[in-house]
Amino acid sequence: MHYPRKISRIKKIRKQGFRARMRTRKGRAIINRQRRLGRHSLNVMD
Repeated sequence: MHYPRKISRIKKIRKQGFRARMRTRKGRAIINRQRRLGRHSLNVMD
């Protein structure tokens, strides 16, 4: 069985963590979009 290469947690967080997102304009747009949706926006049977 082949395992994918494991990226270190620090590298992952530095690349796609909250502070990395807040650094760029597009990243802040992503955060704001997520905030508008909220945590419980995924309604399957409504």
